[in-house]
Amino acid sequence: MRFLVTILVLFCSVLTASAGQSAALERGTAITDPLGLRELDRGRLGLGGVVLPMRSSSTPLTNSQVFALPSMAPVRKALDDEFDRYIARHKATLPNETIGVGTSFDFQLFDRKLLYSRDSRFVLTGIVNRMDRAYLSEANCGEIRLIYRLIRTSAPETGENAISPRLPMTLNVVLKARTDNAIDGSGVKITCAEIARRWLAFGELTLTGVELAQKLTSKDGPLGLIRPENIDRIETNLQIAHAPKSAVRDFRTDYLLKVFDYSAQSGTFEEAPLENQIDRERIFADEALKRDFKAWLLDSGHFGELDRGTILVPKKFLARGAIAATPVGFTASDLQPAFGLLRADDAKADTVFRESDVVEALKRAADAGVTLQNIRSPAGFERRLNDMSCSGCHQTRGIGGFHFPGVDWMAAKPDNSTVVPASPHFFGDQIRRRDILTSTRDGTDPDYSRGFSGRPQVRGGTELAGTEYEDGWGALCYQQKPDAKDNDASFRSWSCAEGLACQVVDKASRTGMCFVRDR
Repeated sequence: MRFLVTILVLFCSVLTASAGQSAALERGTAITDPLGLRELDRGRLGLGGVVLPMRSSSTPLTNSQVFALPSMAPVRKALDDEFDRYIARHKATLPNETIGVGTSFDFQLFDRKLLYSRDSRFVLTGIVNRMDRAYLSEANCGEIRLIYRLIRTSAPETGENAISPRLPMTLNVVLKARTDNAIDGSGVKITCAEIARRWLAFGELTLTGVELAQKLTSKDGPLGLIRPENIDRIETNLQIAHAPKSAVRDFRTDYLLKVFDYSAQSGTFEEAPLENQIDRERIFADEALKRDFKAWLLDSGHFGELDRGTILVPKKFLARGAIAATPVGFTASDLQPAFGLLRADDAKADTVFRESDVVEALKRAADAGVTLQNIRSPAGFERRLNDMSCSGCHQTRGIGGFHFPGVDWMAAKPDNSTVVPASPHFFGDQIRRRDILTSTRDGTDPDYSRGFSGRPQVRGGTELAGTEYEDGWGALCYQQKPDAKDNDASFRSWSCAEGLACQVVDKASRTGMCFVRDR
C-alpha cells in the first residue's frame, strides 16, 4: 500500500508541474524556454564558456575535457570517493543484494564511465533566479543558477529521429547575482534593485529562441552581468543507484548530493559542507557535538531563523555529502535526514531533542517576542528539521530526486518535448520568489521567510488557490478534527478546496492529499 501511495504522489507531482508550467508561474524568476536555452548553450553560457571563459573555441566541451581541467580535479576525486563509500556501505549493510553497473544487479549503479566520457557532456537546461537568498549575502544580491543536464552525445540532438539522450545528473553553477564592484555598460554601479528590475522585465517578454537569447545577454539584459568572477560554487545531483521493485524491497532510487566551493586562490572547486545538511551519524556519535547542536538550535534567535527558513547552520554540524533516497512517502523512516533527532519524552532510544525541549523553546521564543510562522509544535519542528536540509527538501514534492530536471531541447519538437521542467515544490515557490524580487526592485524590505517545502507560502495572493500547490487536487493536507484543540497548530491551515477532502496517508501525522470528497 505504501508503495502504491508513493507512486500516486509522484504521479500527482507530474500533473502539478505541468499545470504550473502552463500557468507561467516562473515568469521573471526562471528561464525555461527550450529554444532560448539551446541558443544560450551554444554561446558563452555553455558549460565550457562558463568554467573556461578564455577558451576561443565555441565547440562544446565533452565531459572528458571538463573533468581533465585542473579546476575540476577535486570534483572528480570527491565523486569517486563517494562512489567507493556508497558501494562499501551497501556491501556492509545489504550483503545479500548485489550491486554494480547493469540490469543484472539488485542495485544498479550509475556508470561512472559516462560521467568522464568523451561521449557525454552537460547542456544548459534552465536558469533560475535565487535573489530570494540575498539574506545570506545582501552585498551579492542573492544568486543566479545555471543548471546543466548530463547527456550522451552519441544520440542526434535534433531531427525527426532524435530521442532524448538525457542521463540522471544535473550540475548547478551557482553565481553571485552581483560581484562587489559590478558596473553596467555606462560605468554606473549596479544595484540589487536594478538586477531585480531586469529579471521582472524579462518576465513580460514573449520572445523565444535566438531573439530571447540575445535580449537576455544584451548589456541591459538580466544575464548581461554574468562574468567568470560571479562563480561561487557548483552543486551536483547524481542518481547514484536504482533498485527496481522486487520480492524483497519496494522501488528505490538514491541520489548523491555534493557541493564544491570555488577557491580563487587555488583556482579549483573544493569539496564543501552542504548547507543545513545535518551530519546525523556524527552528531549521534559525539556527545559534546550533540549537546552543542541542541543548545545552538534551541536558542530563541536561531529557533526563529529555523522557523522562517533563513537559518544557516554552522559548518561543524554539517555533512559533506548526502544521499537523498526516494520515494520516501509520508511515513517517518530512517531514509529521512532528521529521523530520530526528535523523540517523545518517554522514548528510550537515543536522541538529540525531546518533545519537552521543543515546547520549552516555543515558550522562550514567545517570551522573547519572536513571531513564529511555521513551527508551532514538536511535529512542526521535526518537519522543519527535515525540509531545511538538501536531501530532505529534495525528498519533498520532487520529481524523483530533482527539483529542476530542466527542459529537454534536444528532441525534434523542443517546445513540447518536456512536460515537466521542474517539481511541484519549485513551481509552488515562485510566488514567494517573485514577491521578493518585486520588493527588491521597489526598494522595500523583502520578506525572506518561506513555508514548509510541501506547502507553499502564498503571500496573501490567490494565484495558487485551487491548484495542486496549495489546496487543490493532489495538494498536501492535514486531516482536521472537529475540536480545534485536537489539531496540530503547525498544520491546521493545510486544508483542501471546496469539494475536496484530506485523505490521510500517514495516520500518525494525519497528513495526506486532497482528493474528491467521498459521496
